[in-house]
Amino acid sequence: QVQLVESGGGLVQAGGSLRLSCAASGSFVGINAMAWYRQTPGKQRELVAQVAIGSRPNYADSVKGRFTISRDNAKNTGYLQMNNLKPEDTATYYCNAEVSLRQWVTNNYWGQGTQVTVSS
Repeated sequence: QVQLVESGGGLVQAGGSLRLSCAASGSFVGINAMAWYRQTPGKQRELVAQVAIGSRPNYADSVKGRFTISRDNAKNTGYLQMNNLKPEDTATYYCNAEVSLRQWVTNNYWGQGTQVTVSS
């Protein structure tokens, strides 16, 4: 079983920064891709940023230039550095990972979510 545990959310003033972390644990051979999504009540979950092995990161237009996705493969941990936060960034942020359980077998996992609230 693979678990993703997020941390780093909280309350911050507009213009501030937060760094979210997503730590993967369990039995697997590697993480092929990691992504961050966010969701607000009544709206669909939207992709914020993603990065896959051998590919450049992709970002939603609304966060380009402000957010940076990265990963530490040795720690099986992904990060989302969020700078110049805006009130419209307020949401629950979810980590997602495509994990190789063994050769030719992959599965997709979600974290439990972490709340980010940006005050104006």
